[in-house]
Amino acid sequence: MKTSTEGFGSGLLGVLIFSGSLPATRLAVAGFSPLFLTAARALIAAALGALLLVALRERRPARRDLPSLGVVALGVVIGFPLLTALALRHITSAHSLVFIGLLPLATALFGVLRGGERPGAVFWAFSLAGAASVAGFALTHGGGGSVAGDTLMLAAVALCGLGYAEGAALSRRLGGWQVISWALVLASPAMAALALATEPGGWAAIGSSAWMGLAYVSVFSMLVGFIFWYRGLALGGIASVGQLQLLQPFFGLILAHAVLGEAVSWAMCGVTMVVVACVAGARRYA
Repeated sequence: MKTSTEGFGSGLLGVLIFSGSLPATRLAVAGFSPLFLTAARALIAAALGALLLVALRERRPARRDLPSLGVVALGVVIGFPLLTALALRHITSAHSLVFIGLLPLATALFGVLRGGERPGAVFWAFSLAGAASVAGFALTHGGGGSVAGDTLMLAAVALCGLGYAEGAALSRRLGGWQVISWALVLASPAMAALALATEPGGWAAIGSSAWMGLAYVSVFSMLVGFIFWYRGLALGGIASVGQLQLLQPFFGLILAHAVLGEAVSWAMCGVTMVVVACVAGARRYA
């Protein structure tokens, strides 16, 4: 019980940090291209992660861990940041946040495939209800959305769920912050090449809000949030703690309205409340 409670507490902190990711990305893509933003945030986080690994004298991952670290890098270091940055050129961050309600289902599915978990039938019923609410909203409300943006968000959610589940399973051996740090280091050569190839032509024209967005997604979204999130998944269970992501749209919508001034419709609030109810049910029966 204590381990489960600690897992949920750590996971909730991770969700709160991640809630600012899409609004911050929306700010950043106003000054940086999606490709450069993806590379820059990964390199900054990799530098911080490498300092932690060296300072604390962490042992290197075993050779058998490298494929899993590659999956984590593909899912959460490259895939999700790049696809969401591309999506936010077509849709608002408020609209994109509704898709985050699909992340718990994706994480749970990959938790079964990669983490060996076996949630019960009632858990899946609540997870599917939350996912169906999100899908229904996306199909019937076009406010701030587009086919291209919605498709990119769906692909981002799938890759992120894979990266979450793979990282959580690996965290049981390496530790949460160690997993994301090694994944960032592993991806850094490719990210360095991408950053050089997509470097902005004029740095002076980039506004302060874009720099603040880059700082947030680099330090908090790409590193600090994962320290709490992977620990929570490892302690409390991938499928169970993963349902906390259903709370992320709620926090994110508040930030999108407060920071970006984006409109938040009653329909968005309604579907968010539905998925919040679903997380409570799914947690009980996980």
